[in-house]
Amino acid sequence: MTTASIAADAAVADSTATQASQATQQTTANASALRFLTCGSVDDGKSTLIGRLLVDTRAVLQDQLAGVTKSGETDLALLTDGLSAEREQGITIDVAYRYFATEGRKFIIGDAPGHEQYTRNMVTAASSADAAVVLVDATKLDWKNPQLTLLPQTRRHSLLAHLLRVHSLVFAVNKLDAVEDPQQAFVHIRGALERFTAEAGIASAATVPVSALKGFNVVNAEPGWAGYDGPSLLQLLEQLPNTPTDTGLALAFPVQWVEKFSSSADTSQGRRVFWGRVAAGRARVGDAVQILPSGQQAVIAQVLDHARVPGSIDAGLSAGITLDREVDVSRGDWLVAAPVAATAAADDDFDAPQAQPAWPSKRELTATVAWMDEQPLVPGRTYLALHGHRWIKAKARRVVHRLNIHTLAQEEATQLEPNAIGRVELLLQESIPAAPFAQARQLGALILVDTASHATAGAALLD
Repeated sequence: MTTASIAADAAVADSTATQASQATQQTTANASALRFLTCGSVDDGKSTLIGRLLVDTRAVLQDQLAGVTKSGETDLALLTDGLSAEREQGITIDVAYRYFATEGRKFIIGDAPGHEQYTRNMVTAASSADAAVVLVDATKLDWKNPQLTLLPQTRRHSLLAHLLRVHSLVFAVNKLDAVEDPQQAFVHIRGALERFTAEAGIASAATVPVSALKGFNVVNAEPGWAGYDGPSLLQLLEQLPNTPTDTGLALAFPVQWVEKFSSSADTSQGRRVFWGRVAAGRARVGDAVQILPSGQQAVIAQVLDHARVPGSIDAGLSAGITLDREVDVSRGDWLVAAPVAATAAADDDFDAPQAQPAWPSKRELTATVAWMDEQPLVPGRTYLALHGHRWIKAKARRVVHRLNIHTLAQEEATQLEPNAIGRVELLLQESIPAAPFAQARQLGALILVDTASHATAGAALLD
């Protein structure tokens, strides 16, 4: 083989490698980032797991790694515990977000605290997550017992993730390297998780045995370890879908900010742009909309994206909407699809049928409430409720029942204690365009706030 042919082959190989590298970078750049959280009980290894993911995917700089290394030992949990109180006490208090990417996908991690008193922070992280990784500490369970009982916080976090419509739920059985028989422990714990999810109606994507400390089945698979031959946790996460957006529904758009152009001489359309994030449906030019709560109607004259480029905007994305005329619209109002006219039953029917609203407004609601305040929820008390960007007063009329997280039974109750989950009847001061949370996330969610302390008291998911 001549020198020229060798050089030609090398050039072809370099070109192929460059093209492959560019294709991989383009795939990573275009992949939808997966937002997931780690949750579970206290000291189950959530922060250590995230540290292992960051280290083994080379997402940590050398100086960061040196900062959490003492006497030659690396404390992976310190990579996510950013508050001084967290480092001093060795616990996670607030939700810590970390970012990393592999060749196949980008990830946004939320490290949720495991303590009961910080359940509100876990709910905050789960409300915007595509997936949840629930860690289970094998060393805390009676793993030799086939009928073992899961920890209360494992059950509570799993139920909350399910109620908050987290699309994918993965159980990671951690610290199996610290038990005598990892395979037996994994089989028994997986059985307990399967019984719990079946009883609670929770769909689980997978159950994986891991060792966050040693790195088993976290980034790289360990075939045969603990009797498991499936993909690693990271390989599973790369394949999980993002939460589907509510694009197939009628338009619902909460107004967050009003941009004024009162000095403009163009009177062919409204001279204000209403900015926010499309909650449901699609915002398109020419669509008729109704403004709530005023009830006025108008037509969309222009739709802008975040870069002020005109075009249709789907649910989940930010948009700026201009109407065809000047209408009184303020922060907190909703732009929803205009009511659809109903057809008459017969030609001689003199009673004109009323138009059917796309999103009916309601004052009386029933909701599943995750209570997070130190003071219990008591019927008759008034709270501030945030729906979209609108504040209204809400009164708790009655506690229908409380969910026992141990037995999953619906128990009679007169109040909801801190960290309890139950069903509550609410009466609002004004009507809102409400929908079941299972149908539309944004329209079916309320945040309850204490009127005196202004602390977040509960998360309400409408039935």
